[in-house]
Amino acid sequence: MRIRIAGIVDESIVDGDGLRLTVFTQGCPHHCPGCHNPATHPATGGRDADTDEILSLIDANPLLDGITFSGGEPFLQPAPLTKLARQAHARGLDVWSYTGFTLEDLLSRNNPAIDALLKEIDVLVDGRYEEKLRDLTLNFRGSANQRVIDMNAYRKTGIIKTLY
Repeated sequence: MRIRIAGIVDESIVDGDGLRLTVFTQGCPHHCPGCHNPATHPATGGRDADTDEILSLIDANPLLDGITFSGGEPFLQPAPLTKLARQAHARGLDVWSYTGFTLEDLLSRNNPAIDALLKEIDVLVDGRYEEKLRDLTLNFRGSANQRVIDMNAYRKTGIIKTLY
C-alpha cells in the first residue's frame, strides 16, 4: 500500500516512550505558526513509499519498542497507517500518533478509515501546536494545549485519560 511521507527516523527517543521508528507523513492542513516541520505541509512534497518498505525497516531493528506517526498530519492518510499499525502490533510494538486534530474532532467525523486508525493507536498526542503555549518542559509535546491520551484506557472506559 502506498503512502506519502516526508521521511523516516529509524531510531527516535523523542517521539514517544522507548526506541521508536517514526514515520513523518506528508501534507498538513493546519499550518500552525512555529511548526517545527513546515516542509511537511504541502501535500505534493515528500515522496511516495510502500508500507512494506517501512515494515522492512521495523523488522531490521529488534530493539524497537514502537512506531510513531507524525507529520504532516497522519490522519490525512489513515488507510496505510492502519495497515502499519496492525503490523506493528503483530510484532509486539506499540503505536503512537501525533495529530493537529483533537480526538473529539476525529471521532465526530464518523469516518470509517479514521475510526479504524484510532482503534490501532495506543497513545494519541492531539491538538494543534500553539506557539504562545510552547513549553519545552512537557513530555512528548510542544505546547500546553496538546494532550497525550492513553487510547487503550479511553476505549475501555470512554473517559480521556492523559499521560504525563
